[in-house]
Amino acid sequence: MSQKVYSVSELNRETGLILNEHFLSILVEGEISNLSIPASGHCYFTLKDAYAQVRCAMFRSQQRRQFKPENGKHVIVKAQVSLYEPRGDYQLIVEYMEEAGQGALQRAFDALVQKLSMEGLFAQEKKKPLPILPKAIGVITSPTGAAVRDILTVLRRRFAAIPVIIYPVAVQGEQAKYEICAALETANSLKLCDVLILARGGGSMEDLWAFNEEMVARAIFASSIPIISGIGHETDVTIADFAADLRAPTPSAAAEHATPDQIQWLEKIGGLERRLQQQLARLLMQQQQKTDWLSGRLQQQHPRAKLERNRQRLAELDTRLINTQLQRLSASRERINSASARLWQRSPVTLLRTYRQQLIFHHDRLMVAINTAKQQKHQRLQIASQTLHTVSPLATLSRGYALVTDDATGRIIRTTQQLKIGSRVKTRLASGEFLSRVETLLNE
Repeated sequence: MSQKVYSVSELNRETGLILNEHFLSILVEGEISNLSIPASGHCYFTLKDAYAQVRCAMFRSQQRRQFKPENGKHVIVKAQVSLYEPRGDYQLIVEYMEEAGQGALQRAFDALVQKLSMEGLFAQEKKKPLPILPKAIGVITSPTGAAVRDILTVLRRRFAAIPVIIYPVAVQGEQAKYEICAALETANSLKLCDVLILARGGGSMEDLWAFNEEMVARAIFASSIPIISGIGHETDVTIADFAADLRAPTPSAAAEHATPDQIQWLEKIGGLERRLQQQLARLLMQQQQKTDWLSGRLQQQHPRAKLERNRQRLAELDTRLINTQLQRLSASRERINSASARLWQRSPVTLLRTYRQQLIFHHDRLMVAINTAKQQKHQRLQIASQTLHTVSPLATLSRGYALVTDDATGRIIRTTQQLKIGSRVKTRLASGEFLSRVETLLNE
């Protein structure tokens, strides 16, 4: 036989070298069994899965800052492959150990954060501003969890007049990410609200993993409606928090950020109302002063006043005429007759007739102006009345439309999603109201 013959020790030694050269450092996942930690402090165990197993050794020096291994725990180990020459068994010399679920999730989390960050999904300049006074607030969360109750309590306390739309979704499990994305798409297509709260209560990293999914982060980034995230507790951080336009530490804090303080707004509106009243009072006073001034000028230029002044002037002239006639009484008869003729030519009767005609003319013009102004005011009143009637909701009802509200809450029904079989609704018509019960929902 020309082929080389190995001894058992040589075979094991060569095999060990091959294993060390080929598997410098590898990651292996499996379940711990047959755990043994003798007095030396070294750790010996078997790592297995459903089909195979391998012996492992972890020396005491490598166990610093490691979690405590236990039988049945699912772990990931970083190890070197070696061969124990005396028995010919190959084994793993473990350098590092971590629990499989948490470590794998954290690595996936870090990798996705880095990927999306490089794509710009977390860029601050792309964050959308929140509305100062939202017309409606959408809440995407579980309808049965404590988070939705906390959010509604805060919203009711902060600004009860703002409508709230609940988009119910699962917040845990395999289907949660699909339901969250569908709810975001629905809210953006319906555009019933102008700010969204994405929330759930606290939990482990596995419980919150739906909010670390890439499709959820991209759906948040694509939303045209600004989104506030309130996921878990203050120490919980998810990828949805990075993608949202604003991250709140809790669901209640998210509700605080979504609404203004109604007390501050009431004080602000009250201040504006007082300023408006003061400005209106000042404007009315200015208009009253202007009216009084114009009325005074009108009185001064009224034909009656002018006639009175002319009458006084006439009286003065008459007195002067009489005095002149008395002074000239001793003059000749001819001068008296001449003066009398001249006086007749200058008689105030003609002037009085002229003034009377002017008085009638000005009176007629004044009446025409007054009637014209009255007609213009009446026309403006009719136009304003027609405009008011056009925008009145009662006019809309008179054209055959109806206003439907929930009989229990009084909320306006805009979509069948707000109803369920058996719900009582109140319908207001142009004349009268009636109650009805929902038997069938169409186009849900």
